[in-house]
Amino acid sequence: MKFSHNPDLLLFDNFHRRDDVVVSLNVLACDWSRFEVRTSVQGPFVAPPPFRPEGTNMETAGKVIKCKAAVAWEPGKPLSIEEVEVAPPKAHEVRIKLFATGVCHTDAYTLSGSDPEGLFPVILGHEGAGTVESVGEGVTSFKPGDTVIPLYVPQCGECKFCKNPKTNLCQKIRVTQGQGLLPDKTSRFTCKGKQIFHFMGTSTFSEYTVVADISLAKVNEKAPLDKVCLLGCGISTGYGAALNTAKVEPGSTCAVFGLGAVGLAAIMGCKVAGANRIIGVDINPEKFERAKEFGATEFVNPKDHSKPIQEVLVEMTDGGVDYSFECIGNVQIMRAALEACHKGWGQSVIIGVAGAGQEISTRPFQLVTGRVWKGTAFGGWKSVESVPRLVEDYMNKKLKVDEFVTHTLPFDQINEGFELMHAGKSIRTVLTFGSA
Repeated sequence: MKFSHNPDLLLFDNFHRRDDVVVSLNVLACDWSRFEVRTSVQGPFVAPPPFRPEGTNMETAGKVIKCKAAVAWEPGKPLSIEEVEVAPPKAHEVRIKLFATGVCHTDAYTLSGSDPEGLFPVILGHEGAGTVESVGEGVTSFKPGDTVIPLYVPQCGECKFCKNPKTNLCQKIRVTQGQGLLPDKTSRFTCKGKQIFHFMGTSTFSEYTVVADISLAKVNEKAPLDKVCLLGCGISTGYGAALNTAKVEPGSTCAVFGLGAVGLAAIMGCKVAGANRIIGVDINPEKFERAKEFGATEFVNPKDHSKPIQEVLVEMTDGGVDYSFECIGNVQIMRAALEACHKGWGQSVIIGVAGAGQEISTRPFQLVTGRVWKGTAFGGWKSVESVPRLVEDYMNKKLKVDEFVTHTLPFDQINEGFELMHAGKSIRTVLTFGSA
């Protein structure tokens, strides 16, 4: 049986057989408000099966699903492709069939063992996109077939953090998420008889995953999932750091440290905000040309200078930059980014995540004289309400996404995706599970 992709226009031509009963149906270009069926029936009428969006299988609802996932059994070791069992969603949970996921430095950070919240064995991944397979009791915002992006920063809309316009850091499920569990303090993943932890409330390195219903955004069903999956972290984070956290002003001078995906997204945000000078800082000169495509106007390689990079930038900018962004996770560079800011008003935003136990430091005089040091998570976006808008901006060609994808690999080659990232050969590698 063949269906059109338009739910308002159903086309099918099929025979339904039940013993000696044959029903021939031929329905042509009819919309639901004027639905008519012309039939030639021998025996009782047998209704056709209901229309189901691609990517859903109602036969799996309420049952354990066996599927492929990349399991991190221990830190510092390659991921292992395994068959895992994914339990049905419980109350206020949603089970998702994923079609694509990005490989992010945060996944590598946890896999390395540097993450203080790192738990093993675990299914990593937090940049994914797919469709809803089934929903648990009490879920009202989603239904099977919805196109969705999992969110590592949830938005319950009820806690004091969600109600405060100054932050996007919903705390409703923060404790259990940090424990690698869903809100009821249990996991939906098992492999070889062992419980597998969740990661950042998303675990997108699996063909199916289960998330809390407040950790999910419904997006445009026409969006290409192998592109918009990246709006689940890196692009949104850097872009929002410039627009929401720093609130970059027109005509300003900015410096972005680290020209990976997050840094390029920060450059893009600075450009959209109207910055006049956007200086890219990186030790890999091969990244400079690509950064120009996103809006960078100048480039500095710290290796080309004998002076500390902050002194170089202060000299280049008549006293320092108006805004700086640290997109690496190096505490020494965090200090340099602050000290590259202009006295009296310069702001430095920390985006990169440093290793466990590391601390930042600077001379208090840097802050006393008017510089501001701040951090950001997910670019300050209130996730559930903002991600669908970001997808629309992408669909309307107001936001670059395709340009971040340098490699697309089948999911089985996930370890190659990590190798490309560590070698500095990729901006973002997208892994695909199958056609969406």
